[in-house]
This record gives sequence, C-alpha cells and structure tokens, in this order.
Amino acid sequence: MPQQLLTILNNSDQVVKNHGQDVVRGLTNTLKSLPPKYFYDDRGSELFEQICELPEYYLTRTETSILKQYADEITQITGSCELVELGSGSSSKTQLLLDAYQKIDGSFKYLPTDVSGGILETSVLQLQEKYPGFSIEGIIGTYEETLVQLESTPAPSRTICFLGSSAGNFTPSEFDCFLNQVAKALVPRNYFLLGIDLQKPKEILEPAYNDSKGVTAAFNLNILSHLNWRFKGNFDLNLFTHQAIYNQARTQIEMYLYCQGNVTVSLDTLDLKVSFDAGESIQTGISRKFDLAVIQTKLEEKGLRTKKIWTDSQQWFGLILCQADF
Repeated sequence: MPQQLLTILNNSDQVVKNHGQDVVRGLTNTLKSLPPKYFYDDRGSELFEQICELPEYYLTRTETSILKQYADEITQITGSCELVELGSGSSSKTQLLLDAYQKIDGSFKYLPTDVSGGILETSVLQLQEKYPGFSIEGIIGTYEETLVQLESTPAPSRTICFLGSSAGNFTPSEFDCFLNQVAKALVPRNYFLLGIDLQKPKEILEPAYNDSKGVTAAFNLNILSHLNWRFKGNFDLNLFTHQAIYNQARTQIEMYLYCQGNVTVSLDTLDLKVSFDAGESIQTGISRKFDLAVIQTKLEEKGLRTKKIWTDSQQWFGLILCQADF
C-alpha cells in the first residue's frame, strides 16, 4: 500500500489570513522589517539550497562534516524513533542520520516538515524511493503549526531535529517561545537535536551572507517577489539592494534590503500602501551566533537536559542533543 505523501497543516486562504498581519506590522513600523518565514516559497527554497553550496557559506559544509563523523553515535543514543525535522528543505544533510538509523532499524519513521510544499514533495518522493522500508511523510506547515500538531499526537520515542542555523533566525523572545513549544511536543525521554552557529570573527561571518555570486542577494530580494505573489503587491525588485552586516554588540548577522529611490508600494490583499524614502531599509532577517554554555543553560531551563555536544575542530558550529527531563 503506497505511503501518504504530504500532510497539509494550512491552506492558502488561511495562510493569507494568519500571516498577512505580521507583514502589515513590520512594514508600518518606523524601522521596517519582514518576518524571515516569507523567504521560503518554492523559489526561495531553491535559492537557499544554492546558498548551501557556496564556498563562503561555511555553515552547511561544517555541519555536514559533524554529521558525517557522529551520525552513528547520535542514532545509537536516541535509538530507533520517530524523527521529526523542522524546516527540512531537501533533507540532504539529514540523510546522513537516515543512513545511520537504517543500520539499527529498517522500519524507522521520518517526518520532514517545511513551509514550501514544492521542495518538500520532491524530497519526500526521493526519500521514499531511497528508503523503501521507512515510513516517510512530509508535513507542510510553519514551525508553530507543526509543534502544535506534535503536541496533540505524543510519541513514546520521538526526536525533534532542528538542523542548520535556523535557531539564530529567532529573536531572544521568539526563541524562548519556540523552545517552550518544542518542550510541549516532547514527553519524558524524548530527544531534541539542535544545530547552532557559534560566535566567530566578523571577517568570516559577513562574506557568508554577502557571497560573490549574488545568490544571497537574490534570496533576500525574493522575499519581495513572494509578497507580490501572495498579497498582490507591486514591489519593484530593481529598486532594492541587498546587504548583510554583523552586529557585534548583539552577535548577530542582520539582513537588509535598501530602497534606492522614493517610492510607494501597494499590497492589495492587505489593503496596505507603504512609502519608502531613498536609502530606507527593510530588515528581512537575523542570524544570531551562540555561545555553547549560554545555550545549554537556556535549554536546561526548558527541561531539555544536554546529553552530548559535537563540534567541528574549529569550534565554528555545534550540534546539541538534549533529552526531555520533566
């Protein structure tokens, strides 16, 4: 009997209703901003996959090297389980874990989740072919929607996996709320595997977000294309330019789009008109860089006790495996 391919936790009408107001709030603030989740339509997901292959973008390469070295150890600790991945994208790195789980249980269950239905469907089809003994079903939804769904369907052996550096895209208060939701989606002895980008010099960080090929610039500008499509907007992408800077005081990369002229933009679905002055910016995202000791303390406050930490030889990136202890 064929596996179910995808579960959809929202529909397009509901997305517009629920998500449009955060665009209104962000673009009507004195310092304009947009939620980074709007990066990830199908085109944005494709561009992010290209970013991961760039020589300047050390993050994916470094995290992959850690997984290659320690995937077997991670799976031996968690044992066979239901693996839920938040923001799975193409699941390319995760296949290192899937290969390791295949060694211990051929009937393993994997639930990749993403807001981009296109890339999720493609990856699920490929994974179902590669791992025919696994139960693999994609979930289309936001982190919040997915975690609410998981809370209502507890599993005795569950590992929630949050790879990449996406934890850094949350503000401190948003990250606190996110960890509360993760904790609620776990029962005692469940696991949480978290990838975090560690603090390092500006000279390494800024080129990773301002690549020479302009792929990150295209990814950043695509957020405006997404808004044009989703909310019937008329952003002219030629009037905006990309820049990412490292804020040392906040230990975070900040992504901006700068307007090159005086212009008024409409988003008809939201009944919104926004005026921009030449040189005015929109902050489209942040990427916080973490200290291992600080993040461990934060996790333990949520009842997520550190089992083990793995890093690369340069201490650029970390994987933290926690176990629910409440």
